[in-house]
Amino acid sequence: MQLSEFDFPFDPSLIATHPVLPRDHAKLLVLQPHTHSLAHRRVDDLPELLQPGDLLVVNNTKVLAARVVGRKRPSGAEVEILFVKDLGDAIWEVLIKGTFRPGQTIEMDAAASAVVIERGLARTTVQVESPIPFVEWLREHGRMPLPPYLKRAPTDQDREWYQTLFAQHEGAIAAPTAGLHFTQELLARLQQRGIGLTSVTLHVGIGTFKPVKVDHIEDHQMGEEWIEVGVETVRAIEHARAAGGRIVAVGTTAVRALETAARADGQVRPYRGETDIFMTPGFSFKVIDALFTNFHLPRTTLLMLVSALAGTEFLREAYAEAVRERYRFYSYGDAMLIV
Repeated sequence: MQLSEFDFPFDPSLIATHPVLPRDHAKLLVLQPHTHSLAHRRVDDLPELLQPGDLLVVNNTKVLAARVVGRKRPSGAEVEILFVKDLGDAIWEVLIKGTFRPGQTIEMDAAASAVVIERGLARTTVQVESPIPFVEWLREHGRMPLPPYLKRAPTDQDREWYQTLFAQHEGAIAAPTAGLHFTQELLARLQQRGIGLTSVTLHVGIGTFKPVKVDHIEDHQMGEEWIEVGVETVRAIEHARAAGGRIVAVGTTAVRALETAARADGQVRPYRGETDIFMTPGFSFKVIDALFTNFHLPRTTLLMLVSALAGTEFLREAYAEAVRERYRFYSYGDAMLIV
């Protein structure tokens, strides 16, 4: 398929720079591909839109405060670093803009610094020095890595806003944003309705946001991201299926984790490791029956995954409807449910 097929007209004023509060008061566009119908609801309607016995699968990754402003030495020029992945032995893969050479020192504060080890087209790595374990240093001094399209600096409030209720395992550089809509009140109502909840882990990294730069999307290569689908999650899926319930993924990252762990016959197995699964129209979903997700950027692998489930043309119609109805887009925006 052509990359251009995943474009859509868009009004940049619809990009949400702050979340709706309470979070479950966001708009919800309900898509039913089988009947080609759309309905306008709200996220807190979710218990009535699902059925007793359905199982929600969320991503329990936790966003690391991985954005740091430092200064190059000896010039003193300011530089922003995004710490992407801990490679061990105090070596990190990072994203930085500008010209750097191996051996270049970036001072992050009086006691912490990073020295460039490798600078190439594929990746950049640095060796960090800090007075305490570096993840702890990031928790104290780092900023939340908000998406660049928000065009504002992160605030202390973003430490709460950009973290889901399910966040347990630190390691993501971006939030699994569908999960941001859930509140304790909504979870209680879902439980009362008889809707189950389980979790997987996918540490959102470069792979999720890697730009598609090829004309034919089949030529795109996803980057690897770490996932875990545990035994308890597998049992919860088996139990829900046996009772006739649907598997409802909360976010594209939960989809990618579940479908990676699926065997050819659709059975899910425990899995711990990397995934580079790439879902495009024509993909045969083996695990999920429905998807709760945010609105995504055009020409992205996220939009391609949702198109694979909803259908490219129908999803394009849904996005056009969302634009007409002034839905709020992207990480802090509104949501859709595909059932």
